[in-house]
Amino acid sequence: MLYAVIVNKIDYWLWIGYALFILEGITLLAFKFFCPLTVMARKYSNSSKANFDIYLPHWLAKYNKLIYTSILVIIIIITIYQLLK
Repeated sequence: MLYAVIVNKIDYWLWIGYALFILEGITLLAFKFFCPLTVMARKYSNSSKANFDIYLPHWLAKYNKLIYTSILVIIIIITIYQLLK
């Protein structure tokens, strides 16, 4: 999505990406900002680490929602700029 807005290739794939982000947001709201698979995995593990169910470094697993939300905000800003230009 970031590449698409940078090169001004705003087509239906970009809007599908936005729709998927909205769907993901609704899913996270339904599960109190946890991935549904993480909720299921917690039943089978005593670990309280942020990366117990995913193969990511601890720092990235801990802050992945913040990181990817920040990237999405940048994408939205560039999209608005490209549409108004």
